[in-house]
Amino acid sequence: MIGTQNLKEDWEAVVKIISDQFGDGEELNLDAIIYLIGVQELGVGPKIFKKDEKLNLMHIAICRLLEPYGYYEFDFFDDDSWPHYKVKDQLPTLKPGEQSVLMKEAIVQYFSEKGMV
Repeated sequence: MIGTQNLKEDWEAVVKIISDQFGDGEELNLDAIIYLIGVQELGVGPKIFKKDEKLNLMHIAICRLLEPYGYYEFDFFDDDSWPHYKVKDQLPTLKPGEQSVLMKEAIVQYFSEKGMV
């Protein structure tokens, strides 16, 4: 687990990098960054997604982000090249603030793995 101060600094660095690249001058929030990770993981390039596809992209991102924590495991790509994950372990019951910290930590780790932070 990342220390609170390091997480705050690393999270701010991720937000700045991603917002500068995709935010059109605005700071992106947690949900927007999760969505962009889903798009990245799908890997289809620029495309307009339907509402249900956007939710699926966020689901892909969450599964990918929580995979290193042992909650999900990649299973297969379907015929449309969408990744599917299976649940390995149930997520613990977390308060909203704890959920946010977990997701920020997972996002920082994801971008660290990509060499961006």
